[in-house]
Amino acid sequence: MLILVSLADGAKHGYAMQDDIAALTDERPGPGTLYGAIRRLEEQDYIESLPEQDRRKPYQLTDKGRAALQTELQRMRTVASTGLRRLAVA
Repeated sequence: MLILVSLADGAKHGYAMQDDIAALTDERPGPGTLYGAIRRLEEQDYIESLPEQDRRKPYQLTDKGRAALQTELQRMRTVASTGLRRLAVA
């Protein structure tokens, strides 16, 4: 999910994704975690690699990845809304 959110505003290489995710969550994913997830997202056709630039390999969302991200974020909004409403009642 965090990789998809990171790529939602444009293509990034791995290090830039790590920085972006760290800015969002205050935790920086390690290279093994990041590149393992990238591989799985590529296998699911949620992201695709672009030609290398200065020895860096950028990635971008596919249409399928963008749709999956939108669906999941909407689902999360519903869950968060319900949870916050229920906390206010308690």
